[in-house]
Amino acid sequence: MRDMEGLLKIPELKRRIIFTLLMLAVFRLGAHVPVPGVNGVALAEFFARMQGTILGFFDLFSGGAFRKLTIFALGIMPYISAAIILELLTVVIPHLEALQKQGEQGRRKIIQYTRYGTVFISAIQALGIAIGIQSMRSPSGLPLVLVPGFRFVFIAVVTMVAGTCFLMWLGEQINERGVGNGISLIIFAGIVARLPNAMSNTFRLVRTGELSAFALIMVGVMAFLVIAFIVYVEMGQRRIPIQYAKRVVGRKVYGGQSTYLPLKVNTPGVIPPIFASSVIMFPASIAQFIHNPIAKQVAAFMSPGTVGYVIPYVAMIIFFSFFYTAIIFNPDDVADNLKKHGGYIPGIRPGRPTAEYIDKILSRLTFVGSLYLSLVCVLPTFLIRYFHVPFYFGGTALLIVVGVALDTMVQIESHLIMRHYEGFMRKAAVR
Repeated sequence: MRDMEGLLKIPELKRRIIFTLLMLAVFRLGAHVPVPGVNGVALAEFFARMQGTILGFFDLFSGGAFRKLTIFALGIMPYISAAIILELLTVVIPHLEALQKQGEQGRRKIIQYTRYGTVFISAIQALGIAIGIQSMRSPSGLPLVLVPGFRFVFIAVVTMVAGTCFLMWLGEQINERGVGNGISLIIFAGIVARLPNAMSNTFRLVRTGELSAFALIMVGVMAFLVIAFIVYVEMGQRRIPIQYAKRVVGRKVYGGQSTYLPLKVNTPGVIPPIFASSVIMFPASIAQFIHNPIAKQVAAFMSPGTVGYVIPYVAMIIFFSFFYTAIIFNPDDVADNLKKHGGYIPGIRPGRPTAEYIDKILSRLTFVGSLYLSLVCVLPTFLIRYFHVPFYFGGTALLIVVGVALDTMVQIESHLIMRHYEGFMRKAAVR
């Protein structure tokens, strides 16, 4: 990256980076403050048994706060859920669609609705968790809640909802005063926080002889190749050439330039794996709480790495990839905007033929992108189950970590470019 050596020499960018790191440190500090009235030892035993279920999936996005039932136990997932629900409702509710097209004012209104939805979803989730764990016990028979009752439920719900609202505020502060996407960075910090413990466990396996030095090197090479593959595909684009016709307004000539419409290979991002994981893990999670031989067989059949898990998982990733892409990208709107501004694709007629052409290319890209998502999400699970490779992060976590890192680097580079341009303008003015 250009001029990264002088990154901290730019005062504004330095302040933004330090502010971002401080906010993430506050998040990690709060992830260790437990909700009053819970039994930490019993919780640790309980969640050790629930790995591979939807509870372990939620714990991943909360940065380990869910397994300790801290004030940030719900993490930022209620906010993400509210944002996705509103995005889906935009297609069916004309009022939301009109707000989306109103620019900054409409965007602020949608953000306000998202905040209300976050409080509502987090309250329901917190109430369900607080009521549910009162009657639960760890495998050794210890109760998860020391003193069950209305008082515990009330305190737990208020604490967890307040924690989620505080995380939402932290994310917005990072967006405004820091660098990068605040919500994504909070998830990123929660996942990366597990890295020191994962590295410690890996070296422990090497010391005890359970993992050879050669196998450790191969794991490192494999992890590097997987990350490089993710970066390569995430940066991949299909550029559709766009030509703008010349227009004469008075004595000035407008248009006539050539540009392109960039279509990403992975347009929906990490949303399909998140949706697919939530759906596929739900039956296995329910089966864990049912003391029945058939339920136990269902849970074993749908455990990560098995055929009963992989086939539905891949199918759902492909389905949600097409579904979510259709929600966030409308070829008809793109074709209409090009036509209004005098733009066209060479060799394609404006209007409906342009929309069909863009839709055909987008469908092919989405199919390739869904196969890429399926491979990245299934490969680590397959290696862990059948080859006992010590991958401590699943495919979804890898996609999030790499995607957020790339997005943050792009934003830092944009700040650097703005700094350079400002310097050029000052020099020109002095001359």
